[in-house]
Amino acid sequence: MGVIHFDKRLSDDERRQALYRGDIFVYSPIEPTKKLCVLGRTMLREAFAPLDPQKVDRHLSMEETASILAKLKPAFIHHPACKLLIAEIVKRVGGDPSKVYFDVPRLRSAYPLHYLTSGIAYAFHPHRDTWYSAPMCQINWWIPIFDITPRNCMAFYPRYFSHTVHNSSETYNYQKWNELGRTDAASHVRSDSREQPKSKQKIEGQGTHLICPPAGMILFSAAHLHETVPNTSGIARYSIDFRTVHLDDVLAHNGARNLDSRCTGTTMRDYLRCMDLQHIPETAAQSYDGGTKVAGDLPALGSDVVA
Repeated sequence: MGVIHFDKRLSDDERRQALYRGDIFVYSPIEPTKKLCVLGRTMLREAFAPLDPQKVDRHLSMEETASILAKLKPAFIHHPACKLLIAEIVKRVGGDPSKVYFDVPRLRSAYPLHYLTSGIAYAFHPHRDTWYSAPMCQINWWIPIFDITPRNCMAFYPRYFSHTVHNSSETYNYQKWNELGRTDAASHVRSDSREQPKSKQKIEGQGTHLICPPAGMILFSAAHLHETVPNTSGIARYSIDFRTVHLDDVLAHNGARNLDSRCTGTTMRDYLRCMDLQHIPETAAQSYDGGTKVAGDLPALGSDVVA
């Protein structure tokens, strides 16, 4: 189980190693995250005008909201300011723009339990991002746009960082998902039939709920087991997230220990260098095409399960 740090200042090398051990870092808002959230709030309010985007479940059908999100979310991803602000965020917290690569920022939504929890507003069950073909060196950055509460935030399960979880990640291939699963997300409104990696065991405990102010940041390893908290707050939660990798760790295959991820394919070609938006070198990406191997000294999956 790792440590939770609040506004802890370390070198980027020290922080990455701590993240790979299971530590979590929470940061107060900084200027570029504030600007990113202003952009997100502006686009949300324009898209749902004249309605309050946090209360659209009271006025719009799920189909209507899904249709708006299907246009809004790609528009946010491709907004010219986003990539510039992500690079500035990484630089402001000590990342080397010539070595740190990021993927495009995504606008996420989590609606009240009775409303739109599938498809384009998928409410994620307990999972590791590494079950979805993310490399073990991936670091997740999560930023709430509006105020959050323990009833609509994210939950982490730190005790599982060092224990295997019996799961179905072997069914997932990132390239196939991009071809077949992601493109029709908006059509899954009242249910979601797409096959995604899930735990095959009961996850014990309520999870650790972390709260930061709007434009604050939570940094954690892609290997952390986490979920979307079932939203019982009565209002929609909107957040922004992106992911980073450091070239030195990519080349060395350094990162968190892989306990139970058996997916194939890789997200490695999604990352852009902060300095100039160039992609990861192809030779480096190719070394991840088969997926990340499970640590060789582990017992068979399921024999060391915490349940």
